[in-house]
Amino acid sequence: MTLPAARLLAAGVTLRYGDRPVAADLTVGVPDGSFTVIVGPNACGKSTLLRAFARLLRPTAGQVLLDGERIATLPARQLARRMGLLPQSSTAPEGITVADLVARGRYPHQGLLRQWSPEDRRIVCDAMTATNVEALADRFVDELSGGQRQRVWLAMAIAQQTPLLLLDEPTTFLDIAHQVEVLDLCARLRREQGRTLVAVLHDLNQAARYATHLIALRDGAVVAEGPPGEIVTADLVRRVFDLPCQVVPDPQTGTPLVVPLAPR
Repeated sequence: MTLPAARLLAAGVTLRYGDRPVAADLTVGVPDGSFTVIVGPNACGKSTLLRAFARLLRPTAGQVLLDGERIATLPARQLARRMGLLPQSSTAPEGITVADLVARGRYPHQGLLRQWSPEDRRIVCDAMTATNVEALADRFVDELSGGQRQRVWLAMAIAQQTPLLLLDEPTTFLDIAHQVEVLDLCARLRREQGRTLVAVLHDLNQAARYATHLIALRDGAVVAEGPPGEIVTADLVRRVFDLPCQVVPDPQTGTPLVVPLAPR
């Protein structure tokens, strides 16, 4: 089998939780420099695939490759310099401030010969500004709202300054204005800094608007993948989500816009 060219690649992987299979012989890749979004119905394997990409879940068969190297063999610090992760749910240490938590994103870049520097401080400040949490710098994380905490964790992932960033439902807990803010930021990270991003999203219209590469999953298998403008059709939405709909151009971006059909 010829494997697709990809920055991050799951090659023939079988994924399971205990005795429960989630995906079998799954091959799917993330193009370099893309904003790849994984979509699909609940329990289809979206977050499971992301966990395998992040080395949080070990495949029982097949392998995950990062830049052609088996991710399972990479030292933890080296991996942390190449890949950042915003998990679906995170717990901060008790009594830690926002600034201190975001600063932890710089830990993989430090060591015996490289300690905290003015450059690290600048990067942390820039990450907090980008996620609009700089005013919260001295607040304790555990006293923030869910939406504020989500943006703080995103700031930490951005401060890690990895060329590859994985985001598991990054818009969770956010109101619509902050959802757009976060996704706009992700698009800028790809466009202006050349980062490769992979996100799990529930909102298909947001995915179609922001993704450069879309992966549609159902029952642990890829139904379609490619640019949203090429693959998002009424037939695809029906096959993936069992949703009758019409797909029209978004009046602002021209990207596919899914409009559910009214019940008869």
